Amino acid sequence: MISINNMSASAGSEQILHENTLYAEPVFHVGNWPITNSMINSWLVVVIVLVLAWSLKGKIKQVPKGLQNGLEMIFEAFFDIFDSVTGSRKKTLQFAPFVLAFFFFILLNNWMGLIPGVGSIGQIVAEDGHKLFIPYFRGATADLNTTLALATLAVVASHIMGVLAVGWWKYLNKFVNFKILLEIPKKVIKDPTILLVNPIKFFVGLIEVVGELAKVASLSFRLFGNIFAGEVLLASMSAILAFGLPLPFMFLEVIVGLIQALIFSILVLIYLSIATTAEEH
Repeated sequence: MISINNMSASAGSEQILHENTLYAEPVFHVGNWPITNSMINSWLVVVIVLVLAWSLKGKIKQVPKGLQNGLEMIFEAFFDIFDSVTGSRKKTLQFAPFVLAFFFFILLNNWMGLIPGVGSIGQIVAEDGHKLFIPYFRGATADLNTTLALATLAVVASHIMGVLAVGWWKYLNKFVNFKILLEIPKKVIKDPTILLVNPIKFFVGLIEVVGELAKVASLSFRLFGNIFAGEVLLASMSAILAFGLPLPFMFLEVIVGLIQALIFSILVLIYLSIATTAEEH
């Protein structure tokens, strides 16, 4: 078991270990499928989003006021930011539902990890001769599995939208450029240097494939690293002094959670915008 911070509490004559692990701990199993504490948090966030969306659906008015007016101001601010990336309101409106779904899911998961009880309410299990405290809830974005799944979904979706926008042949040639290889027999007599230049361009295109894998790693590890580091920081501060000391760091984590959700969403929007733009030659 990989442990970042160890804390122990005495229960009679026995010691109960409470550890911040790099992985999410299973709370129970459905058949052979483990249900982890971060997975439970993800489900709660989905339920919260669905309930809020359903409750607001029937209250939308032609002339906004109150909560609707505030929400429209927030969305308009998002659209202005998105316009600076996409360059057009049409693309912004096309990508906004997908990108904002990432934003609100990540934001709520980041903030739910700060709610009292998350990470501190759980069960005691026996493992390797020791008693371990396993929390029922854990911030989902502090689990690399969750951030990796989000990053993979974002990158795969950008490729799907890219194919739909520019066509599969043009999009394929962004990475595996068969087109420039097929040009060699036609142009080699007029320009013999094409025998050297075009194969180089072909292999340069293959580097883009590595870049796509790097996108997944970058998105997932950036989000996971920041949220997990905050989780460990708060646990360490609570171990030093549980009353008062963690509060400034909790406010800091609220800001970090917002910034990380925004960064992730903007990067997804950038990937979508680039993928759906045809290259000019």
